[in-house]
Amino acid sequence: MVMEYLREFNMPSVLLRLTLAVLCGGMIGVNREHKRRPAGFRTYMLVCLGSALTGVLSQYLWVMVHTDWVETSVLLNKTTDVSRIGAKAIGGVGFLGAGTIMITDQSEVKGLTTAAGLWASACLGLAVGAGFYEGVLVGFAAIFLSIKVLPRIEEFLLSRSRNMNLYVELVSPECLRDFIALLKAMDIQIFDVELERKRQSGSGASVVFYLHLPKSQSHTKLLANLSYSPDVRAIDEI
Repeated sequence: MVMEYLREFNMPSVLLRLTLAVLCGGMIGVNREHKRRPAGFRTYMLVCLGSALTGVLSQYLWVMVHTDWVETSVLLNKTTDVSRIGAKAIGGVGFLGAGTIMITDQSEVKGLTTAAGLWASACLGLAVGAGFYEGVLVGFAAIFLSIKVLPRIEEFLLSRSRNMNLYVELVSPECLRDFIALLKAMDIQIFDVELERKRQSGSGASVVFYLHLPKSQSHTKLLANLSYSPDVRAIDEI
């Protein structure tokens, strides 16, 4: 009986679906974050939330066409499938979101959360236009929290994480061996190393390290210690 009630179109069902979308998207995002993927916690949460909101909106429109709007449909002699409206709109927003994504010189992907926020906001706008006010309130609160509040939580969790991605510009490729020895002397485990020679000068080298830190080593402390190395031109966490 409970599951049948939750499958119906009602306020408790809508709240449950949107909340589940936030939780599931967030959990998937945290998992991908730990695996050093460019799309992480907030990106997956926003995309999942937007998809759920679009699905609920399609159901809402179908119910309205067959109940409160049925007389208008008969009068106009129209049999349009309203569930396709959301699919067309969301597909178009993808081009807008793609324009916000870029790859920096540090091999870091930027703009994914912005693109996901645009996409989720488009879903929210569809709900507003349809008069689906309950879904709008829940969706707006979840998107706002994802963009404003959750970055602080995400930053706090990542600062305590033992995994760290480090971008380093070395004076020369020959300095790489000494720098790796320095990391090992700090009891830091190196998962992977990506080396790229500087094309302009020909003398420097850009390196991305995937590290696992000991419990006694914090991200901020490590960056401060490594920045004093004479082999390092620039260093940053990515």
